[in-house]
Amino acid sequence: MKIVHIITRLILGGAQENTLITCKLLAERGHDVTLITGPALGPEGELFNRAEQENYKVNTIDEMIRAIHPYKDFISYIKIKNLLKKLQPDIVHTHSAKAGILGRFAANALKKKSQNNLPVIIHTIHGLAFHPYQSQWLNKFYIAIEKTAAKRTDHFISVADAMTKQAIAAGISSPEKYITAYSAIEEEQFLETVPLEQIKQFRGEYQIPDDAVVLVTIARLFNLKGHKYIIQSAKKLSEKFDNVIWLFVGDGILKDDLKRSIDNLQLTAKFRFTGLLPPTQIPVAIHSSDILVHPSLREGLARSIPQAMLCARPAVSFDIDGAKEVVNKNTGRLVQPKNIEQLTSACAELIADKNLRAKLGRQARDSVKGKFAPKNMVDKIENLYRKLTTSVS
Repeated sequence: MKIVHIITRLILGGAQENTLITCKLLAERGHDVTLITGPALGPEGELFNRAEQENYKVNTIDEMIRAIHPYKDFISYIKIKNLLKKLQPDIVHTHSAKAGILGRFAANALKKKSQNNLPVIIHTIHGLAFHPYQSQWLNKFYIAIEKTAAKRTDHFISVADAMTKQAIAAGISSPEKYITAYSAIEEEQFLETVPLEQIKQFRGEYQIPDDAVVLVTIARLFNLKGHKYIIQSAKKLSEKFDNVIWLFVGDGILKDDLKRSIDNLQLTAKFRFTGLLPPTQIPVAIHSSDILVHPSLREGLARSIPQAMLCARPAVSFDIDGAKEVVNKNTGRLVQPKNIEQLTSACAELIADKNLRAKLGRQARDSVKGKFAPKNMVDKIENLYRKLTTSVS
């Protein structure tokens, strides 16, 4: 099949890694794959080099940016439409909000002129543009756009069942147009045991004592990722436990603000910032830690949670979106969003009990092993492609 994937930008992120894994495996299976993307702007890091080393084509549209920009959005739409007209794909598969809208409208324009009702148009929901933490009018605007784009969509893929439920509740298409395919993780690198010397080296680099219990958070330093709740809980936890270190992996616009908050609470000695780490270093960071803490207010299903679980580390997460599909009392702790008291209590329980951490970690690994395997995700996607292209031929 001739397949085109479209994503807004190739920053370091779950949607981007998902898309690159999908493109890579589809190309390895003999399909003709093209990836269309905008520039990787922002402090989050980029995945361009990784994409360009694979056996599929990459086309960049400089005007396609994350923020709403009517002129650049129109130019992006025209360029996407021209590319699709040239490529004549069987499948157009979009990701993320901006590329999801522009890509589906451009693909539908091509489809209306085709003799064979192609391309089939698919959109993956990694997260939804509407959520409780922004204004009601903005949510109505995004929902209206998504409903319009849904009329130009043959099928949806959600990275968690929670995304499907939220989209359907908002009136975005009907249940029979959705399937769930958990976002792929290269499981082997997380399941492999990291040598003790490598862990000591990592800890030494960030001046983490050998006896420290490390609470790691892997996320962009960005709004709604919840770092401020960790900092608030750290004040009480550091008074009770003198051997705890908090490790923030990632970069973003809130770095200076977060450091100021930490300084104001006189907790500077308790926090470490790694900045951006290459994806190959994420397993080392997790294996060098003891507990994953992920208090984000808005996620599809955060990749760092199953990544930590594959490393046999328990997760403490806010009970939002797809988190409950992997985190439960046997694999970690779910706490009410924004509830500092519950977050503090859950972390304290795991900090205090090494045996409990080990037990939950083993159960976490067993529960997710294979669930996020790239083959499983791409099998589902490829089967959907075949089903939909067969039905229109």
